Amino acid sequence: MSTTATKIDIRQFELPELEEWFKAKGQARFRAKQVYEWLWKKSAFTFEEMTNLSKDLRKELEEHFEINPITLDQVQHSRDGTIKSRFRLHDGHLMESVLIPVPEDNRFTVCVSCQVGCSLSCAFCATGLMERKRNLTAAEIYDQVVLVNKQCLETYDHPLTNIVYMGMGEPLLTYREVKKSIEMISSEAGLGMSPRRITVSTAGIAKMIKKLADDDLRVNLALSLHAADDVKRDKIMPINEHNNLEVLMESLKYFHQKTKNKISYEYIAFNDFNVTMQDARNLLKLCKHFPVRVNIIEYNSVEGLNFEKASEDRINDFAKFLRDNGVMITVRRSRGKDIDAACGQLANKDRD
Repeated sequence: MSTTATKIDIRQFELPELEEWFKAKGQARFRAKQVYEWLWKKSAFTFEEMTNLSKDLRKELEEHFEINPITLDQVQHSRDGTIKSRFRLHDGHLMESVLIPVPEDNRFTVCVSCQVGCSLSCAFCATGLMERKRNLTAAEIYDQVVLVNKQCLETYDHPLTNIVYMGMGEPLLTYREVKKSIEMISSEAGLGMSPRRITVSTAGIAKMIKKLADDDLRVNLALSLHAADDVKRDKIMPINEHNNLEVLMESLKYFHQKTKNKISYEYIAFNDFNVTMQDARNLLKLCKHFPVRVNIIEYNSVEGLNFEKASEDRINDFAKFLRDNGVMITVRRSRGKDIDAACGQLANKDRD
């Protein structure tokens, strides 16, 4: 039998656990705080970077622990300035993040992933065609923000302004790691970014929406709605069978009452499916429960799927009806389509 000890990923430790480890080794507890700061505030990816620790202590840390940062595997640049990055994880899996720059609005957003693949199988989504390999750790989500922020500074001379959990995977199905990543991105012990600039997007898991409210993370919430009645939503989003619109509206009301944080509906406009005037009236009813913004999104074609985007005239008529009835609404034009970086297109595809 091998006696070789497996190294532990040090970023899985909370600060009190690190303090106990240092105490057991006869080291001062404040050393744990120094290491924790290097990991989460200074984004150190190696122990050698921790220059206020002695060489002997760094060597001991190296013997017992490992740091498993994500590494850049491929970068693609869109004609519109969007940048898609494919990252390799320590176990060889791949996932993607997208930098969406809107310089004229002083807005630079990273769309981060939380899973390798996805288990929800939404009928219109490229990621849904992939098998879910595993959840990302909080550190792997955090690393996306760190590396894309560096990319943003190098390319646009501006730091990230916003973070959206809208990449590969369902954030509320890997809740513990998503929660910790938000804490380390937003707390003073980490990157110190405002949670008000973080949006968590979900396909709709009612009990976890309530959990998000109870944990008071102060983030914004986006529901991937895409159809305003259960019959249509069942057809394109299997999760609706166990989280129907009535149940979801009740959980969103709870979230709003508990947090007063922003809620938005993401609504992809599909040709001949969900942009009739009846669909608009159904959606209007869902906007009456609490203050909500609706983001109408152009559908981005996915190879092998038979959906088409609605015409611009139909989208504009649909949006006008809602706007005339007092709904806050934005029609979002897709960005990064030419590099498969737009909404619903992330699938780890190789491109020249």
